[in-house]
Amino acid sequence: MDWVISDELSLTVGQIVGWGSAGAMIIGGVIPYIPQYRQIKKTKDAEGFSLLVCLALLIANTLRVLFWFGKHFEYPLLMQSIIMTVTMFAMIHLCVQTRNKSELQQARRRIFTASSQEVVRLKLLSAKPRPPQRIIIDFDAKNFWNWSDFQSYLDCMLVFTIIASLLMYLFIEYIIFVELIGFLAVFTEAMLGMPQLIKNYRSRSTEGMSLSMVVLWTCGDIFKTLYFILRDAPMQFWVCGSLQVTIDMLILLQVYIYRGNSNSNRFGPHRID
Repeated sequence: MDWVISDELSLTVGQIVGWGSAGAMIIGGVIPYIPQYRQIKKTKDAEGFSLLVCLALLIANTLRVLFWFGKHFEYPLLMQSIIMTVTMFAMIHLCVQTRNKSELQQARRRIFTASSQEVVRLKLLSAKPRPPQRIIIDFDAKNFWNWSDFQSYLDCMLVFTIIASLLMYLFIEYIIFVELIGFLAVFTEAMLGMPQLIKNYRSRSTEGMSLSMVVLWTCGDIFKTLYFILRDAPMQFWVCGSLQVTIDMLILLQVYIYRGNSNSNRFGPHRID
């Protein structure tokens, strides 16, 4: 009788741990972006956050969803991709809104306390025509993923999703193609920290980047990689997860190296145009 109770208790504990791990996988990926979202909303400054991170995650999770149709994996990973996609669009919407407001208010800044010459200069500046809006139909490679309207980002990802879905539908019977889609999905996600790593290196500063976000990135990626290994996920998942943890560690190292750099360094010769 005791062994029956023991088996039932261990089964219950195992189920609770499994459900908890699955729940952490579903929502754990979006938690690191909550501090960054709040920081941008509070400071009205989105310059420290690279939208290329959103691009990498949108591509990765779109491909992961398509990979699921070719080779089924656990539902928590599928749900995580859907939730992450929604989160990235929310981040893009906030950044675009913040940057547009900043550009509109820039010419009127400091008029109250400015000298008479400064007032004249700012009035002349505000009288100049506003810079043209950058949208997706301009087909300007220089402004790719740097558009000034949210709809352009939606349109771009819609086109990508349609093309990728069509290719998956045509080649779903070819296991090599399906495995390639899976590899591209997790490899793209593994490289999501690279734009931030490069941005920090060029500006010689991590100002504007949420340290909490990177710490949560690292903890989440370590947990995710262990989850992949313990749950026998496809090899692409845990290999690229290990790469992702390495990049997170390098960004944390940048925080230590550039800790003494002030805001002035951010607009120095290494600024990204």
